[in-house]
Amino acid sequence: MTRSTPRTVLHRAAGSFAAAGLLAAASLAGAAAPAQAADTPVFTLGGPAETALHPYPENGRPKSSTVEISLNNPSEDEENGGFGGDFTLTFDLSGVAGVADVKFDGEANPDCKVTGTKAVCEDWGIWPGLQGAADLVVTAADGSESGDTGTITVTGQADGATFTPFTTRLTVGGPDLVMERLPFRTELTPGEKQQAPITFANRGTRDADGVLLTLRYSRGLDIPQRYSNCEYTVDDQDQPDFGSTTALCSVEGAFEAGATYTLATPLTLEATERAYYDTFLYRIQENSAAQRASQRAGALFERGTGGVLKAVPVTKGAAARSTDLNPYDNQQDADFRTENTADFVAYGDQVAGPEGATVKADIGFRNEGPAWIGHIRSGEDVATVDFTVPQGASVIAKPDRCRAVTADGKYREDQTSPAPRYVCNTSMTVRDGSGLDLPFELRVDKAMVGASGVVTVRNTWLQNPKLPFDPKPANNTAYLVLNGEGGSESGGTTGGDDGGSGEPSTPPTAAPDPEKSPSGDSGSSASTTSGGTAGTTGGSGGGLASTGSIALIGSGTAAAALVAGLVLFTAARRRAARHA
Repeated sequence: MTRSTPRTVLHRAAGSFAAAGLLAAASLAGAAAPAQAADTPVFTLGGPAETALHPYPENGRPKSSTVEISLNNPSEDEENGGFGGDFTLTFDLSGVAGVADVKFDGEANPDCKVTGTKAVCEDWGIWPGLQGAADLVVTAADGSESGDTGTITVTGQADGATFTPFTTRLTVGGPDLVMERLPFRTELTPGEKQQAPITFANRGTRDADGVLLTLRYSRGLDIPQRYSNCEYTVDDQDQPDFGSTTALCSVEGAFEAGATYTLATPLTLEATERAYYDTFLYRIQENSAAQRASQRAGALFERGTGGVLKAVPVTKGAAARSTDLNPYDNQQDADFRTENTADFVAYGDQVAGPEGATVKADIGFRNEGPAWIGHIRSGEDVATVDFTVPQGASVIAKPDRCRAVTADGKYREDQTSPAPRYVCNTSMTVRDGSGLDLPFELRVDKAMVGASGVVTVRNTWLQNPKLPFDPKPANNTAYLVLNGEGGSESGGTTGGDDGGSGEPSTPPTAAPDPEKSPSGDSGSSASTTSGGTAGTTGGSGGGLASTGSIALIGSGTAAAALVAGLVLFTAARRRAARHA
């Protein structure tokens, strides 16, 4: 049997996308696992609870749909929680005889074979987390009629493991809800409002018994209406998410095949004072308890107290057959750019200690708004805190997100011994009123009065350090002062400056004029005690230096590589299907 197949690689990638996405095209299902011995892993099979099939055409070839079967390994141990054995999945197809024809994509599933009313897939290795297991390609059977339905049951077998079985339903025909794209204005100013007349159609072969409208809008947007048939949740403030609001609206009615509907009263979409880069997602699905539970994904929702959100027909049509049953056209989204700013304010600290002592310093920055900054689509980091170590000190403990670099900001292979400089990236979002707090521990190698290191919040590109959204570059830089004049040299740690005033920490009295310190001068990259600037600030055009005894370090030419992954409202706690 093939130990490593193209399907194995594709399914591992598919599982990663399914676990990280926002909205599921269908809910995962599976019965509760039976009690097992502690050393026997239990893997759960899952997939869509139900899939609609395009009716068999009078002429031409039938149109296929895909049923994606998943496999979940609940282990949280990424390194050692995998299952390294052979396993077999068996599909009982007898329940869809005369309803559907089933086969596997040979390229994606090379080890799957269908024989009569039974299909078998063989594979090796189950990694921790959710992953794709097999993709069934299904079409309505010749002679089937709209409304015919049946089930497929999937079971698994492996020595030393147990599989929870899964059953999915196939039905010929069904509603096909299609969301229309709205012509939004996408270049906005804070406070600007526009209407959102959500419009959708049912292009399927039967009516939809109620619809579930899902709205998700990032932190800078708001829909002020709070309808009584909608429930709302906001991303956990403690999680590194987009601060988005999600609304699930259950709209009652029979939504006829062939008809188009719009909201009785358009929604109001507003760019708030914190808007900058934002996204609005709107999705329509047939309403059901399973669908609502899937969208909630365990989050706490609160019901609105306003009026009832209703949809009214725009056009009516006959419930004729349609070949456009497609679960992937239910959703639209729009990106907005609001003319706004965010003031990132760096803060330093003042610490003191005798030679050989360990001192703790808190540095970082705050976003004093008004905008939040989130790179929703690209996923790239918003900013970097660039910290140059004071002369006469060595870093002995740092935050995990920080990496050591050379004195001129270039790559440093050695990440264990003390370095002259550290860079600490933010995540892809920085909310208004939030920021980045970075606790460092330093050893005083040599007691020097007023030694200081520079703390700068800048762009992630070292050679282009200016933050494009920040109108006050002067307060992007602060100082970590060690044994400053008037400070104690007897040990202990003095209080730090939290940087909330919008002004940089007071520089050392011996600091040279930044205008006379051209960017690009280099210092020693080998010393772990040499200081320097943390890159050019946006206002002066030159590097900000520390005390006169500290070497001036220019901006250099190295750049941190940006992450280019597409983020589709990655809230990892929302289960999703691909193509959502």
